[in-house]
Amino acid sequence: MENKGIKMIIHASAFFAPIIIPIIFWLLSRQSGVRALALQALFFHIFIGLAVSISYYFSFLLIGLPFLIVFGLIGIYYPFKGFLCALKGKRFEYPVVGLFFR
Repeated sequence: MENKGIKMIIHASAFFAPIIIPIIFWLLSRQSGVRALALQALFFHIFIGLAVSISYYFSFLLIGLPFLIVFGLIGIYYPFKGFLCALKGKRFEYPVVGLFFR
């Protein structure tokens, strides 16, 4: 699989620059696989950020606390899983947003 390093950086960006890095690679890359992955990562990070923010807001009612935990774990698990798949050279798509940006 080509561009293994770039794909690993896009997945790892969830931990240090979840919005900026995917936008940079989406704008600068000419390869459709990298552009699609960057767009998937960008929308996944935005979705998880919004979900965690809304869950945090409602956590004072104890309704949002379980959702906060679940969305937080999802926000850690899938970028890590994508990083490992990119390291092994396997194809990875983020859940839900991967269906829209192939």
